Amino acid sequence: MKKFIETLKNIYKIEDLRARILYTLGIILIYRLGSKVVLPGVNPNELEALQARSSQGVLGLLDMFSGGAFSSASIFALGIMPYISASIVVQLLGMAVPYFQRLQREGESGRRKITQITRYLTLGILFVQAPSYLTQIPLEARILPGVFFTFSSVLILATGTIFVMWLGEKITDKGIGNGISLIIMIGIIARMPFSIAGEMSARLERSGGGMVAFLVEIIFLFLVFVISILLVQGTRRIPVQYAKRIVGNKQYGGVRQYIPLKVNAAGVMPIIFAQAIMFLPLTFASYDTEGVSSFLMALTDFTSFWYNFIFALTIIAFTYFYTAITINPQRMAEEIRKNGGFIPGVKPGKKTVEFFDNIISRITLPGSLFLAFVAIMPAFAQLAGVTVGFAQFFGGTTLLILVGVLLDTLQQIESHLLMRHYDGLMKSGRVKGRAGGSASM
Repeated sequence: MKKFIETLKNIYKIEDLRARILYTLGIILIYRLGSKVVLPGVNPNELEALQARSSQGVLGLLDMFSGGAFSSASIFALGIMPYISASIVVQLLGMAVPYFQRLQREGESGRRKITQITRYLTLGILFVQAPSYLTQIPLEARILPGVFFTFSSVLILATGTIFVMWLGEKITDKGIGNGISLIIMIGIIARMPFSIAGEMSARLERSGGGMVAFLVEIIFLFLVFVISILLVQGTRRIPVQYAKRIVGNKQYGGVRQYIPLKVNAAGVMPIIFAQAIMFLPLTFASYDTEGVSSFLMALTDFTSFWYNFIFALTIIAFTYFYTAITINPQRMAEEIRKNGGFIPGVKPGKKTVEFFDNIISRITLPGSLFLAFVAIMPAFAQLAGVTVGFAQFFGGTTLLILVGVLLDTLQQIESHLLMRHYDGLMKSGRVKGRAGGSASM
């Protein structure tokens, strides 16, 4: 505790870091206040049907990411998810379309162009999603006439999402951490106290198991967080030796550096893609065909065996696919050769490419299995009697976003401390997983 208080004092002493943290907290406060502002023309007392629909399935996930703004018909109801969807589309285009690949190689100018395209695509997605969202609002909750209500609400929802995008960019520029990721994380954390309170009240009921059962759940949740941190931070370090070069009176090279290959290089993307595919059966489940209907209905039950089995297999497949298109062994080997380096015991050229291929294949298998296990953990939690809201924190996209964003933000704070010769956030002075002296590709 004394070490933690000392770290807080060091953070307060650094004026730039203190200003960045306070700025970030101020932006987050604005976002949370805006999430409580209900759309004009909506009676907040008549939203029970929307809140009931938003407690499960894909709507429940969207409501969690928006911090409850979705179920309360807020002006920020769509949150940042349209921008995330547009970013995913642009990222996929960058893997397949030569024009976007060229933009990615153009540095800062290409990045600005990609950002502009992402914003335009976000606007297009908004004008599709906003009318769809309005259909979820019960008719009895609408005060204004139909056409005027739809037109004004679509504009307000689109403006709200664009404003949230702007807030996220301001956090990235003048605050601490990645703004878009922080906004998603804050939305998730905002639901956590209510989920914990709901789980506690359920356990304190006569047949709920009491406080002992609740404490066991908290301990198990802590273990799941530890596993997720290991998954996010786990790396395989590849040694790279650089030859000595003498230029004038100075010697360059002759040092050994490391290329950190992440066990889970794909991040949370495989879960997002697999989840999008698993929601497709909801579209066809209404067809009453013998044999097929029962199977499709089983795929709409998040706790069923077939749903989780296919979900896990899809995540493993997407992990391999996304890792293959994200990490380029050919390019890595070429960069090492250009910089005068080599991997000890491996011949340059084709042998180095094969070496990287073998290493990536070996570390991707356990990474994909761990990712699939974390993704289906909420289903096991629900089967064990955990309430739906609290079960979402036992795994899936929610848990990986929380862990990833928190670690990234803590590492940025620690870098500010270390630059000014203060101890880091941890006792060792460095957040575990930050590899020093790594070769950049």
